[in-house]
Amino acid sequence: MQYAALGTSGLMVSRVAFGNSLTHGNQIDDGAARSCVHAALNAGITTFDTADAYAQGRAEELLGTFLAGQRRSDLVLCTKVGRSPRPGANEGRLSRKHIRDSAEASLRRLGTDYIDLYQAHRWDGQTPLEETVSAFADLVHSGKALYIGVSEWTAPQIRAAAALARELRFPLVSNQAQYSLLWRVIEGEVMPACTEAGVGQMVWSPLAGGVLTGKYRPGQGLPEGSRAAGAEGGAKSLNRWNYLDEAVLTAVHALVPLAKEAGLTPARLALAWVLRNPAVSCAVTGASRPDQLRDTLLALEVDLDDGLVDRVEAALAGVAVTDAAMAGRAPAPRQPCPAVRRERQTA
Repeated sequence: MQYAALGTSGLMVSRVAFGNSLTHGNQIDDGAARSCVHAALNAGITTFDTADAYAQGRAEELLGTFLAGQRRSDLVLCTKVGRSPRPGANEGRLSRKHIRDSAEASLRRLGTDYIDLYQAHRWDGQTPLEETVSAFADLVHSGKALYIGVSEWTAPQIRAAAALARELRFPLVSNQAQYSLLWRVIEGEVMPACTEAGVGQMVWSPLAGGVLTGKYRPGQGLPEGSRAAGAEGGAKSLNRWNYLDEAVLTAVHALVPLAKEAGLTPARLALAWVLRNPAVSCAVTGASRPDQLRDTLLALEVDLDDGLVDRVEAALAGVAVTDAAMAGRAPAPRQPCPAVRRERQTA
C-alpha cells in the first residue's frame, strides 16, 4: 500500500480507501462485507469511508462491527453528514443541530470516540455557511472530529468554507468528489481551488460504478450478479450518470485492447489514471468480493506511459464529461443501451 497526506494537512491516508456506499447493508450479505473489509486491512488499507445516509445508518454500524478489535490509531475513519433519508424537519441539513445530532449518532454506530474525517455531504443552501462551519469547529475543538472535509462542493463554496475554517482555527482538508476517466468535471475549477486552499481530493467512483472495468458491453445484456443487474441502488446510480448509455459503453469497450497492450486490466488502467493526478490524495473504491479488491489494488504498481494516457483519453473524448459547470450536479438523463432496456423490460 502507498500513503499520502490529505491536502496540506498532516493526516496520512492510504492512496486507496475502502468505501461501503452501495455494498454494506444493501448489495451483499454481511459475511461477504466482512470478508472485504478484512481483505482491505490485509492489503494495508487504513482509510475507510462511509456515511450516515448509506443504508440508513446500517453501513456505519457494519463497518464499526467489522473494524472492532483493530488498533484505533492505525485507522482513518471517514463519515459524512447532510443527506439523511430519515423524516424530520431538521434531517438532511448542515445546521448546527443536525451536525451535532448526526455526529453523536455516527459515533455510536461506528463504535468509536472520534471521527478522523467528518465530511459535509453536499451543499446545504438553506443553512448559513457560517453556522455550518462553526458547528464543525465545535466538533474539532471538542475532539469528536479531528479533520473536516466536504463532498461535491463547487469551487466558490470550497474557497468560502476554507476561509471561514481558517478564521475558526481549524483546516478544511478534503473534498470528496466523483472523478474518473468518464467524469472529469472537477479538473477545470474545483481542483485548482482546492490546491490553492490546501484541500486534497478524496475521489469516489474512480471506476465509474464498475463500467470502466469493461464488464458492461454495448449490445449485450447485463452480466449476472453485476451492480446494474438488480442489486438495489446500483442500476439507479449508473443510470443517473448515463454510464449505461450505448455511446459510453462503446467507447469504454475500446479501452480493453489498450489495457491489454499495456499488460493491464481495464480496472487497473482506470484506477492508475486517477491516482496519477497529483491533486488526488486517495481514491475511494468498494468491492463485493475480496478478490475483486485485491485485483484492483494492483493499480498501485502501475506507472502509466504518457503516450498510453493520450490514447486512452482520446478514446473517451466523445463521452467523458469535462464541463466545469457540472461540478456537484448530475447530467440530464439519457436512455441506456437497447440491450439493457430489453433486459429490464423482460425482467
